[in-house]
Amino acid sequence: MYSYSKMSPPTTPPASPSTIILTPPPSPTSPNPRQQARLTATAKRYKYLRRILKFRQMDFEYAFWQMLYLFISPQKVYRNFQYRKCTKDQWARDDPAFLVLLSFWLCASSIGFAVVLKLSFFGFIKFLFWVIFVDCVGVGLVIATLFWFIANKYLVVSPTRSYDVEWGYAFDVHLNAFFPLLIILHVFQLFFLHPIINKDWFISSLFGNTLWLIAVGYYIYITFLGYSALPFLKRTQVFLYPLTALAIFYILTLALGWNLSRGLCTFYEYRIFSK
Repeated sequence: MYSYSKMSPPTTPPASPSTIILTPPPSPTSPNPRQQARLTATAKRYKYLRRILKFRQMDFEYAFWQMLYLFISPQKVYRNFQYRKCTKDQWARDDPAFLVLLSFWLCASSIGFAVVLKLSFFGFIKFLFWVIFVDCVGVGLVIATLFWFIANKYLVVSPTRSYDVEWGYAFDVHLNAFFPLLIILHVFQLFFLHPIINKDWFISSLFGNTLWLIAVGYYIYITFLGYSALPFLKRTQVFLYPLTALAIFYILTLALGWNLSRGLCTFYEYRIFSK
């Protein structure tokens, strides 16, 4: 970030003392540049959706960098969210490139599951519909709205109109946390379903449930990082509390011999073939 600012030429020439003296003060009715940059939530959504099919305007290289660093160092991803707040006065993404790439991974992983589950073409379309609009978007809307409400209601340091969590940012946090979960459970796990996981062995339950532990635990951790990156929130460690319940649930599944990955496949088959 520093090297970028160092290489980029200044957008405007430095103001001289005479310029500062001759510049009249802004009138009360003249728009403030910062106010011009601050759009309403409706305008931001319209601007975002309007760009969703303009691929040439999307920064796919930066979106791919974000996906990579969500595994390597997710803190760096949220530092760039802070940089966007300083430059564009909004926390949420204004470039849909990340969403487009996520859609690609959703389609690719669904093709893999369709092959493993031996689905027909129409079964694959139904499965893809469920994964995108229910598992990713539908569940994400519920989680993002819940955390958005909790953060604004109970975690804002000074509850004023100047500080609030953008709903779009809450949904971005969900998408960030969902991507590693998708790769672990819908891509990496596919290679081990038939040879290891879908067996009546304890090691099968141990391996499959451990993948679930890592995926859901990572979802919780990245969600925590997303809200802790907001400087006006307090007690963001509450987003880590579900880790305790997750650990207890993991131990119980192993004690009961419950293979979560086999259960997931059974659930997918029921969801697709049920009328």
